[in-house]
Amino acid sequence: MNSNTTKEEKASSSVENVYKLDGRVPLKKAIPFGLQHVLAMFVSNLAPVLIVCGAAVVRSTGEPLTSAEITRLLQNAMFAAGLGTCMQLYPVWKIGSKLPIVMGVSFTFLGSLLIICTNPDLGYEGMVGAVILGGIFEGLVGLSARYWKRFLTPVVSACVVIAIGLSLLSVGMDSWGGGSGAEDFGSWYHLLTGAFTLVVCLVSRYLLKGVYKNLNILVGLIFGYVLSVIFTVAGIAPLVDFSGISKTISEVGFFSLPRLVFFTGHLPVFDIGAFFTIAIVFLVSAAETTGATTAVCTGALGRDIKMEELQGSLAVDGFSSAISGCFGCPPLTSFSQNVGLVTMTKVINRFTIFIGALILILASLFPPLGAFFQSLPQAVLGGCTVMMFGSIMYEGIKMLKECEFNDRTMIIVSLAFCIGVGLTQTSGNFFAAFPKAVGDIFNGNAVAGVFVVSLLLSLFLPGGKKERQQGGQ
Repeated sequence: MNSNTTKEEKASSSVENVYKLDGRVPLKKAIPFGLQHVLAMFVSNLAPVLIVCGAAVVRSTGEPLTSAEITRLLQNAMFAAGLGTCMQLYPVWKIGSKLPIVMGVSFTFLGSLLIICTNPDLGYEGMVGAVILGGIFEGLVGLSARYWKRFLTPVVSACVVIAIGLSLLSVGMDSWGGGSGAEDFGSWYHLLTGAFTLVVCLVSRYLLKGVYKNLNILVGLIFGYVLSVIFTVAGIAPLVDFSGISKTISEVGFFSLPRLVFFTGHLPVFDIGAFFTIAIVFLVSAAETTGATTAVCTGALGRDIKMEELQGSLAVDGFSSAISGCFGCPPLTSFSQNVGLVTMTKVINRFTIFIGALILILASLFPPLGAFFQSLPQAVLGGCTVMMFGSIMYEGIKMLKECEFNDRTMIIVSLAFCIGVGLTQTSGNFFAAFPKAVGDIFNGNAVAGVFVVSLLLSLFLPGGKKERQQGGQ
């Protein structure tokens, strides 16, 4: 009888452990939940690599990277993201937060990286060198967080989290429409597929029981993908392209180990100008990661962030970016898509998300597997992500609710969003009189503007001493 009771208790605890940071979760549950995290970020993780490396020129030859080289860099990006996620979940020394955070290649750096990698004097090698140096810089900034954390007051953190959610709303809708820049953007089949996927996500959220209801995103992805395949095979709409799988097999093979950039003939070039171009963006990325990590703690764990968690999260953000650079890829950051998924489902188990990281690493070792994941239609991803992105903004609003509502808070929030978000909606280049790098940072990135304005106002408006004391706790 005691033996049976013990088995029942273990079974019960294993089911509930998906809602706890630590604990044993059976693989049959951990795999689908982990896969859900991978599918939510897969295409977004690879898109910056395609954009940057597709535009880059090789410094020594002046020629672009070859198709086979870009394919290998996609493979490396998956490996680096999986490795960075493992570092977040299971820290090495002080590098890691022990929080359910998924790392991925960041869109934040696109403007600055394109400036560097298209410069014939710097090229792809100069970009790689800047990423390595910038990652080390942010890692050191993260480890010293206890000395500057007090300046990130609660109102600043709330503004950054809301800005992250706002900046992602267009990403979700662009995906729903077929992908930004797609020739058939807004076609009826994209809209129908995205709407069908969203409805499946919502219905399965209410119909599935227990922990399985939080697999609604994965269920939506599967049903949306099946519908896309039916449309494609029937000749109704070209939603799924399987040619990438055969092309990957012919160029890279079925199995391939990721290769460090030092062994590819593209040795990094360390240029001080390129480093300063990207260093400010690493500070903006640190602000985004601070907001995302705070959102995980408040939204999924129901508590304030701890100092060692912030330090570890930022350290991984930086040092994993340096590792990504060593593999020839752009910097990594905490993926907001997955922050939204965690806060919405409350599935925070580290082992479960670790399984997702292993799936990413496995996909990097078998390039055709990665190519298969990459064939997920944008409309399907859009249907799944729109609610996830909105949930990030919701968590930021909840954080703002905890701040004292007075004239000072009103001024900070009003100006931060009016200027920070407003800059991204102007008809021209607001910073035309400034160096191009300034416009690249602020014109297309609401988070950067909101962070800088809210931070400066929080520092210099009267009455901020009490807030800074709260921020340093």
